[in-house]
Amino acid sequence: MAQPERNERQRLRPAPLLFEPSAAVADPEHFFDLESMDDPQEMLDRATELTLAFRAATDRAVEFQAIAAAQLADPRRFDRLTTADIAERAEWTEDYAKKMVEFGRSLLGGTRP
Repeated sequence: MAQPERNERQRLRPAPLLFEPSAAVADPEHFFDLESMDDPQEMLDRATELTLAFRAATDRAVEFQAIAAAQLADPRRFDRLTTADIAERAEWTEDYAKKMVEFGRSLLGGTRP
């Protein structure tokens, strides 16, 4: 799949992720009511919506991780963290932390890598 297509698809608003009642979450077989669907086409449609929603949520969470890493590494902060410190806190490698700081800086600067 071409990169522009993927970026366009990521910007689409997939089905919202709804929080499940705590009783449903306690049941390990319960997952967004998919187990109760009898129609395979309906199940496929909803499972696809959920997949896209989780991917979009993951992408957004990674962007926020990168922004936070860039802010924590900002040399203007008196309490700035090194990339080693950020890596330890986030359970990343130091190399990955450096990349996330760079990505976060690009996001904060309004440009995308």
